[in-house]
Amino acid sequence: MKVTCTQEAFSRGLSVVGRAVAARSTLPITSHVLITTEDDGKLRLSATNLEITMNYWIEAEILEPGAAAVPARLLTDFVNTLPVDRITLELAARSRQLKVECARNEAQISGLDAEDFPPTPVVQDGIDVQLEAKGLRQAIAQTVFAAATDDSRPVLTGVDTKFEGNLLTLAASDGFRLSVYKLPLTASVDATEIVVPSRAFAELSRLLAEEDEAVTLRTNAAKTQVLFRLANAEMVAQLIQGTFPNFNQLIPASSTSRAVAEVGEFLRETRTASVFARDGSGIVRLVVTPGEGVTPGKIVISARAEEVGDNEGEIDAAVEGEGVKIAFNGKYLQDVLQALESGQLAMETTGPSSQGVFKTLGDDSYVHVIMPMFVQW
Repeated sequence: MKVTCTQEAFSRGLSVVGRAVAARSTLPITSHVLITTEDDGKLRLSATNLEITMNYWIEAEILEPGAAAVPARLLTDFVNTLPVDRITLELAARSRQLKVECARNEAQISGLDAEDFPPTPVVQDGIDVQLEAKGLRQAIAQTVFAAATDDSRPVLTGVDTKFEGNLLTLAASDGFRLSVYKLPLTASVDATEIVVPSRAFAELSRLLAEEDEAVTLRTNAAKTQVLFRLANAEMVAQLIQGTFPNFNQLIPASSTSRAVAEVGEFLRETRTASVFARDGSGIVRLVVTPGEGVTPGKIVISARAEEVGDNEGEIDAAVEGEGVKIAFNGKYLQDVLQALESGQLAMETTGPSSQGVFKTLGDDSYVHVIMPMFVQW
């Protein structure tokens, strides 16, 4: 094998697939990156931890076809230090030592047999749908953070992904909060429900940051694998088996109190209160008060910790219905406010012991639910 490519493109490709490299594995080959020449004049970089497989294609000049498997971390660290110039990769026949040259730098990197690298799974015969990149990235950003991080209930570590006609619904929950995002589709899809690992969606979100073209989502017939195909990248993930809970039961149909406030102000005061909440079980208290006459309504956001101190701030809010006192985990509250970023949101509830429902004002595509914390007022 002998190829040349730019240092920028090679470094970018290694950084993308590097996130799928196994950190600790009993299979040494999974700590390597596979470099393969393609017939169309491109160089394919591949990495896998056996749960996620990532492929990335870069433009290259193929002088001799071939493949090499070399330690991912060593190669990436070395390439990142090289000057912005053309890189030459050369692997002699029946050799496992890759020669890397760039400007006045040269390295010999010992690897493993490329034929031992796990092949990328072939994903076909299931659903095949095109998704708009920007909308999918927003849907992931506003749901994936609510997925569970422990494996006590494996299905909750994933994001429920349900196709129904012209609608895609993503839902994530760790048992204390729930995020649901509805994304319209350009074409109707057969009813299908899969659970995608939250880590896979998080990696996909990073890839979508610079993507403008539509993303292809494809599953196999057994619904055990999902493939995401972008312009220059491809990711295959093992799906989580199990039935996701019926989350619609957690979303109240009505409320007795509704407060509308600016997301930025709400987030700022919540962060301030969370400084004190750290020493007070993470509890942030909200007191919603309706306006009177020309006086606007308000939300008082506070936290206190015994023997440390307390804090109280307030923001203006348009309040409908009754006033209410309710407490939430400060981190959960910050997470949803950060996901919304800007604009106005509506917080709905029916009392201190009922869940809080957060919605984007004027947009029915997103809803977030947080279970309350019980405190002495």
